[in-house]
Amino acid sequence: MTQTPDAAIAGDAAQRRAPEHASKASQAQGAGNGGAVPRARDPHLDNAKFIAILLVATGHGMAGVDEVPLASATYYFLYLFHMPVFVVICGYVSKRFTLTDGNAVKHVRSTLAPYLIFQTAYSLFAWGFGDRPFEIGLLNPYYITWFLLALFIWRISTPLWRRMRFPVAVSVVVALLAFMSDLGGTLDLYRILGLMPFFVLGLVLRPEMLEILRRTAVRVLGAVTLAAAFVGMYVAYPHMDARWVRWTHSNADMGVGEVTGTAMRMGLLLTGLVLAAAFLAVVPSRQTWYTGMATLYTYLLHGFFTRLFTFTGWNEADWLNTVPGVLLVAVVCCVGATLLGTSPVRRVTRWAVEPDIRPLFSKQ
Repeated sequence: MTQTPDAAIAGDAAQRRAPEHASKASQAQGAGNGGAVPRARDPHLDNAKFIAILLVATGHGMAGVDEVPLASATYYFLYLFHMPVFVVICGYVSKRFTLTDGNAVKHVRSTLAPYLIFQTAYSLFAWGFGDRPFEIGLLNPYYITWFLLALFIWRISTPLWRRMRFPVAVSVVVALLAFMSDLGGTLDLYRILGLMPFFVLGLVLRPEMLEILRRTAVRVLGAVTLAAAFVGMYVAYPHMDARWVRWTHSNADMGVGEVTGTAMRMGLLLTGLVLAAAFLAVVPSRQTWYTGMATLYTYLLHGFFTRLFTFTGWNEADWLNTVPGVLLVAVVCCVGATLLGTSPVRRVTRWAVEPDIRPLFSKQ
């Protein structure tokens, strides 16, 4: 393993506090690893996070112009695997997480603290610019904030999964049973439990398994797999319900029986696994200009722009609802997402993304 627990989407912000001019490959990574010797970052996973965050932003942009077949097919295709990729990486870099006092504070700082800030900010933004009533429900994550709450829950459960004999199998059973129950929208439990197997998979994933994905033959197979999946989704998306790929509703809500619902969930888990592996296979493993980019900033900030895109009705412009328009939206999303991870943006927004909660805790 080459990263610490806070190296994933909701933790790489902690690493940005290293001097900006320091080499990304040699930044200290000791936070949250229980006092272990600091280790260098893994360019492969860093690159995967950056490219995946571009896909997240693009997927949210496609949701605004989904009357165009290309946009709808892209939306469904990306939602099959972009979050599973993040969740697997989060699990992989959480292997050494322990619930010490220091780690608990750091974990709250990187997940719950920004969750409270951005849950409030997004709720107010939707009230001011959209048609959402004035409501700040801290137990009902709004838009993209659910992932911070999910990561908080997943990571504090890490010691339990590490002690379990068959952690992946158990997590899959829990996920499937969750969709047979009426959990409501509180804490977004459907998504948390439904995607949890990917986190547990990351916990048990060994470095040599990632090395297999870097072989040339596997990279080619990964590219072919992704291309085939996109073509398949282009054909299949008119017959699909977006709620399946969002992991937000029970089997009853989807209007299917438990057997059918369970079969669908298993299919989505397997599809997410295959496409996540294919994605990791095609991602460059060498150091690049975007290695180590601050994906947490991009994740938490890009939603204001994609929400504004639909709140204002800009997405309804006729010229945007064309193939060239969809391609333009994708390019703008990727460029904007990249800019949101740059140093100037981080300096201005660090107070919200990386809030200093140390005064709330004693030195003891």
